[in-house]
Amino acid sequence: MNRGVRRRRGDGRAAALFLAPAAIGFAVFYLYPSAKGVWYSLTDWNLLSDPRYVGAENYREVVTDAQFWNSLRVTGLFVVYTLVSQLVFALLLAAVMHRLTRSVVLRAMLAVPWLVPNVTIGLLWLFMLDTNVGFVNSALDAMGLGTHGFLTSPGLALPSIAGITTWAGTGYVALLLYAGMLQIPQQIYETAGLDGAGEVRMFLRITLPLLRPILALVLVVSVIGSFQIFDVVAVTTAGRPLNLTKVIYYYIYDEAFRHFRMGYASAMALMLVVLLAGFTYVQMRLLRASRSDLA
Repeated sequence: MNRGVRRRRGDGRAAALFLAPAAIGFAVFYLYPSAKGVWYSLTDWNLLSDPRYVGAENYREVVTDAQFWNSLRVTGLFVVYTLVSQLVFALLLAAVMHRLTRSVVLRAMLAVPWLVPNVTIGLLWLFMLDTNVGFVNSALDAMGLGTHGFLTSPGLALPSIAGITTWAGTGYVALLLYAGMLQIPQQIYETAGLDGAGEVRMFLRITLPLLRPILALVLVVSVIGSFQIFDVVAVTTAGRPLNLTKVIYYYIYDEAFRHFRMGYASAMALMLVVLLAGFTYVQMRLLRASRSDLA
């Protein structure tokens, strides 16, 4: 008995030792900055002088800031564009890999765009979509379709950025969905095939319902990741034209490092955290993410 207790205590110490580096990193790089952010959100800190406590003044200003709500609206549109396109293409790719081919080479190729830094992706597409010398416009012009200002036109700028993000992230999402499909017993498909079900019917009646926990994870991760869009916007449009691509992260950056309103930017960031936390909670409850029909 005593030996078993000592062994458990030894295992606890070993676990604590292995967890210590991650716990220290989390405290230093997440908890401490978060606490400082809460404090700065209650001050008028401008990066040049000592913070001065102003209470909830920053939060009251955020609530009445039309640009803040416009940035949220722009970000919401971007999230919808990206989420729908990524999910549709990723489900198609995952279904093809699951039912037709399980090539390791294909899976590796799908992960390549996701591994490229976002700044590099932004620069790549900035040149490819350039109105004068871009490859895309040159190809369209050669086909008689003319040239288009994908990143400068008010109607095309935000969908173009969403398309760039979709190109970069679809492969990763497809691999997540593919991994979820591999957990579905093959016997279910074989039984459905014997009953005369086709591929489309099996996908709608078997794959999608049994994939719900993975879909919930993908939706939550994709929504949070889409709200964090910054690099591609900063490199390609910088919020232009007419603030139609000024997403919330870029607006926070603009207020903090261009207008030196770090306190106000911290208040906006904390309000965004609260909004995302509430949205994520609602998503998880509606999608019943903790339940699986395989159980």
